[in-house]
This record gives sequence, C-alpha cells and structure tokens, in this order.
Amino acid sequence: CFQLYGYCYQDSNDIPDTLTTITELGSPLEMIQLLQTSWEDRFRICLSLVRLLHYLAHSPLGSVTLLDFRPRQFVIVDGELKVTDLDDASIEESSCTSNSDCFMEFPARNFTLPCSVEGRCQSMNEKRNLYNAYRFFFTYLLPHSAPSSLRPLLDKIVNATGNHNKRGNAKYLALELSPSPSVSSEFTQKCVKSANAQYRRVPEAFIPDENYRCWPSYHHKGCLLSVFDVNEAIEICDSYSQCKAFVLTNQTTWTGRQLVFFKMASNHIVPDPDKITYVKVTD
Repeated sequence: CFQLYGYCYQDSNDIPDTLTTITELGSPLEMIQLLQTSWEDRFRICLSLVRLLHYLAHSPLGSVTLLDFRPRQFVIVDGELKVTDLDDASIEESSCTSNSDCFMEFPARNFTLPCSVEGRCQSMNEKRNLYNAYRFFFTYLLPHSAPSSLRPLLDKIVNATGNHNKRGNAKYLALELSPSPSVSSEFTQKCVKSANAQYRRVPEAFIPDENYRCWPSYHHKGCLLSVFDVNEAIEICDSYSQCKAFVLTNQTTWTGRQLVFFKMASNHIVPDPDKITYVKVTD
C-alpha cells in the first residue's frame, strides 16, 4: 500500500472532521504504456501485486477484499504497484447456510465457493482479489513476450488465478514467483548462440548519436535493452540488421542485468570512463 508520511484533522463549518493525508507520489497506471515496456518491468509489477495480495489475505485485520479492484485504484512507485484507494476495502466474509450462498459473479465467468461449518464463505475475499488480479493484470502483463523458459510456470499461475483451482491462492503465487529459482536464473543466465560477426572492443568510449528504435526498449528514442553479458549483447546486435555497434553502460535493472545501447553506426565515438563500446568489424 501507499506509504503514509503524515495526516491531520481539520474542522470547518462546511465539512466537519476533515482528514487530510500526505502520501508518497506515484504515477497513474496506464495499461497501454505498460504493454510497451519490457517483460522484466511488467513482471516486477505483477510480483509487487502478488505480494500485496498475500498481505491482504493475511493482514492483521483478517482477509481484506478490494471491492473496487480496477487499474485506476493503483499507481506505480519506483517500478512497483501500490494501491491508493482503500475506501471500498472490506474485511467482512460473506455469511452462508449452503454453498449456493457463496456465489461470485464476474463478467466472464462465475464461481461457487464452499460454505464453512462456521457459516462463512471460505476464502471469498481472497478469491475475489485473485480473480480480479487475473482479469485486470496477470492475463495481460505476464504472458505477453515472456521468456520461453518461464512460460510453463506463468501458464500455471494464470490458470490458477483464472480458474480458482486448488493452487489459486495468494500464498501459492508468492511462493512460486518470489523465491523461484527458475525465475531468478532466467535473469542471471542466458544460453547464447555463437556470434556471427566479430566485434572490436573500445574501452571508456560512448557513441552519443546513431540511435534507432527497437521494442521493447528502456529508452523511447533509442534501443536500450538489458543483457546478462557481452555474449548476449552480441547475439542481440546480430539479430538487428541496422545494428553496427553497442555500448555497455554501468547501469543495471532491478534484477541485476546490464543496460546496453544498440547503435546503427560508430562514426562518432567520444570518451566516457563509465562505458565500453563494441564495434562490429566489417570485411
């Protein structure tokens, strides 16, 4: 949830008992823009959502559901998703006398949950949050351009939240995504093919111009991608016909992968102690 920095009460003749809160600043959530970002960034957003779902399911107040669970209720803060509006949050689990009382209706499909011996619909708050996360976030952000080695895991997660099977709970998602060795290794290892071209290494050098656009890119006016090592950068450059050079920066993504600028020429190289340029050698 949003970080609360402070609050104050203010009484006035027009509006008594007014509460003003001061919170951290976040960026509005734009789904179209998110789909144009790298899968690594979209995965980070989904991971932060999974952690939020787990907290809501096991909060000190009990299981909390967000009755108005839509993208407009969230913002992005430092690359992670945070909920901003808790006006429609509820900790009340629906009462029931039979399973038919535990009916959940959504636009695409419906679910019936079991009625517990205590007369409460089992995990209804958690299940409502999970399915809304599936239909508003996971189904769009997780599978799209995901690494092939992670697709089986992501398919399980999407199916678990979309079908409410036995794995469809916040604890399962948190365990599968957060500490998963398969997820971690995808961002720290890369099986690289033999390079088709030779490259000349130019230390402490940068190419300020000669940009071209690629997708997905961390820079809207150029081709800035994350790589595990130089071999992966060579493989990427070989895959673009316009790529004639690339520049290793000293910046990394949240998973530790290095950011690299890919260039369409190397006519103008300038000194830069924090970068290393690789120029494709032509016959």
